[in-house]
Order: sequence, then structure tokens, then C-alpha cells
Amino acid sequence: MSTQSSTIVQRVWNYCNVLRDDGISYGDYVEQLTYLIFLKMDDENASLGRPSAIPEDLRWRTLLKKDGVTLDGEALEAHYIHILASLGKQPGMIGVIFRKAQNRIQNPARLRRLIELIDSENWSGLEVDVKSEIYEGLLEKNAQDTKSGAGQYFTPRELIKAIVEVMRPEPGDTICDPAVGTGGFLLLAYDFITEEYKPLDQDQWNHLRHKALHGWEIVDNTARLCVMNLYLHGIGHESTSSPIMVEDALAKKPGFSFRMVLSNPPFGKKSSIATVTDAGETKKETTVIERDDFWASTSNKQLNFVQHIVKLLEINGRAAVVVPDNVLFEGGAGETIRRKLLEECDVHTLLRLPTGIFYAQGVKANVIFFDRRTGGEKASTEKLWIYDLRTNMNFTLKTNPLVREDLNEFVKCYNPKNRHKRKATWTESNPEGRWRAFTYEELAARDKVNLDIFWLRDESLEDSANLPNPDVLAVEIVEDLEAALEQFRGIANELGEE
Repeated sequence: MSTQSSTIVQRVWNYCNVLRDDGISYGDYVEQLTYLIFLKMDDENASLGRPSAIPEDLRWRTLLKKDGVTLDGEALEAHYIHILASLGKQPGMIGVIFRKAQNRIQNPARLRRLIELIDSENWSGLEVDVKSEIYEGLLEKNAQDTKSGAGQYFTPRELIKAIVEVMRPEPGDTICDPAVGTGGFLLLAYDFITEEYKPLDQDQWNHLRHKALHGWEIVDNTARLCVMNLYLHGIGHESTSSPIMVEDALAKKPGFSFRMVLSNPPFGKKSSIATVTDAGETKKETTVIERDDFWASTSNKQLNFVQHIVKLLEINGRAAVVVPDNVLFEGGAGETIRRKLLEECDVHTLLRLPTGIFYAQGVKANVIFFDRRTGGEKASTEKLWIYDLRTNMNFTLKTNPLVREDLNEFVKCYNPKNRHKRKATWTESNPEGRWRAFTYEELAARDKVNLDIFWLRDESLEDSANLPNPDVLAVEIVEDLEAALEQFRGIANELGEE
């Protein structure tokens, strides 16, 4: 992040500490910033003669003065609430940004101070990269507030960069994320295309800004953050509809197909619906997603997303999907789905991710890469290449965070410009190699088509004299306990429903 960006991020974030004294969470603070910064930027653009979809009486300047009178106290609060409610009824991206918007800043004096703080910056005068860096910096700080649960929406940026680099999206591609979160995958795909294929011609720019990127997000607040993030990158300004659909992507068959899907579906094993009993108690009921285009019916959310992503792809379309370990080994519907995936798609690459890189603790995850095929008598998968970045790797968010260089060997081994020419680093004479291939026949013969495959010697289990530092061990223990606790919760919920 540039010095200019980090300075502004720190400035607005410092004020958040004041607001927290009023009981406002990081998430609520970023949400209010979303509204206010958007209004300020739109007003600046309008003052430069650019078109605005926001009515005159709902623009930023009316928060400073209305009918020549400076607003304060209850009058300011009432007008702000009126702006939010009115803009939530607008079409396109504005309607999504302000959908169900509410004022969370109950102290009008604090609201006035925040408005003055934002008004002191010339946001439209900043480069697009600087504006987006500021916003993404706020999102990352929000994700660090793990108590709010915001971290579940945040995929490590360095991981997304590596995934996008090996997937190599192109001008003219249609790119989708059915669990879009705050838009990290879509935005880095956008950045990759603009940098890798510059200069783009007018048709390519038009496609990229208005037709290329699509996403689904079920949580209103997260969809709002995503659309604002897209807006700050100059995406979809002139579109009459939003590129982000605020609905459950799994609820129905996709009405569109895409050339590429990049996604990190939300962690949490079971899909459920909360209901209130006659006694006033909240009860969660596990829901099985039943779609006639799915290979198997299951309540496992990640397995359903894998099936859904296959259906989102065009024939020969390509996908990269972050999935937890249970997708690789779970029996029943999991076995059926893995077998069908290997048969009907070319599942060519699996990246085993290290622990300690997500804000949500206890996560053991992987990235699967596959291309959709037409299917036939012969399985579409011939060989699965696996890169193990987990065994004997120790990362923590604060003391040893994942950086892009940690993924250099994986990107090189993947050979993105011609993935059909690859060379294993593992051999019998080099048993420490992290990159090796398994044939379809080897995979199909494994119990339950288990793809949770590892071969490296785990040094922590063999060399007690050279254990990791105590802080690393403590983090690993917490992660394992969190993962176990999540499984126990799932079992308890299922037993309670019977």
C-alpha cells in the first residue's frame, strides 16, 4: 500500500476508535464510511460536470448545508436517515450500496465530525489505485476484527494474486464469483487484465467495466462493501443494473454461464435455516439443497458450491475454488461428487494451503483447479498435480504472514502459460519435493476417492528437539481445537434436530 493510502487509512481508522467508545463496531464503521465516501465522491464528480444518478436533494453537499443552513443535531441525523432510505430505492449499483441502509451513528456530533473528516479529502482527485487501496485497507482492518465475524469474507490478497496469475484471465472473458464477499477475486482479475494486456482497446475496456465481472452475495452488508469496492475501481458506473446479485447463489440453477469462476465459498459445513419455536427459542434446521442439475443432494455447503460452480461454467470454462479439507475426503455425497467431478471435468491441480493464513482460525483449506468438459465414456481427468504448501510450513497472521514470494514455486510449477508441460519436483531420490502428479486410475482406486493426499515427512512429528517456537505451536493448537469444536457443533446441531 502506498504511503498516501496508508496515511488516509490510518486517519479514518483512528476516528473509528472514538466511535467504538459509542459501541459502534468495525463493521458498522466501515459500513457508514461506505455510504459517506460514496456520496462525497459522487458529489465531486457531479461538480466536475459528470453525470450523477443521485438526486440533487440527496447529495453530499446537503449534509453540509441544506437550504443555506448548516445542519447539526437532530436535523442532521434526520436528513442522513432520509438520504439512506431514499437511495436504497434507486436502481443499479446505488440501490445495492444503500439497500436496507441504516444510520448506526447515534450521536449527531460524531456524525458531524465524520462528515467533516471525509469532506476534508478530495477523493476524486486521488488515483483509482489509491482510492481502492484505501478502501481495501479498511476492509482488511475490518477483517482483523474477528469478533465481528468479518474475517470470513476476507481471502488473503497474496493468495488471490497467485491464483489469478496462474488462471490468467483475458480481455473478453466473463468472470464470476458466486460467493463474492468483498470482491477480491473479481478486482484482482480486473487488475491482471488491465496490466497484462495493456493497452486495451475501447471495446475491451467497455466489456471489462460493464460486462465481464459478475457475482452473488447473500449478505446485504457484504454485497454493499463489494459494490463500493467495484465502484472505486471504476467498474459499472454507467450500468443500469448491478454486477452483484444480492441473493443465495445456491437457491436455483444459474441462468448464465461464464468462461471463468474464481471463488472462496464461505466456511462452515452445513446449510441451515433459523426458525423461532412457539416457546420463542431459536432453532436451526439443516437444509439439504435439492436441484435436479446437481450430482448429489447434501446439506454440505462447500460440496454444493462445487456442484454449482461446475454448472456456472461454459464447456471448457475454467475454475479455481478454495475448499476446506472435508470436500476432499467426506463420504456419501462427497464421494459421489468427487467421482463425478473427476469424470466430467479435468481436475488438473490441487494446492494444499498452509494453516494460519485466514482470519478465521482452525481453517484447513485447499484450492482446486478444474476445467469443465462435455463428459463421455472416458474420464475427463487424466492427471492431478498436487502442490503441498502445508506440511512443515508455519504461518501466522502477525509474526509470519503469507507473502506472494511464498507462492513463487507453486506458480512456477503450475506453468500457467502451458500447464500441459509440467515437471514434478518430487522423485524417489528427492522425497522432499512438494510437487507431484497422480493419475486418474490412482485417484479412482483410493478409498472414497479421497483426494486429501500428502506424502511429505512431517518433521514436527519426528524431531521433538526442533519443535517450532512456542507461539507457533500455540496458534496451531488453537486452530486444531477450533476445527474440532466446529465439527462438534455440527454434530450437536444434527442430534438436536432429530
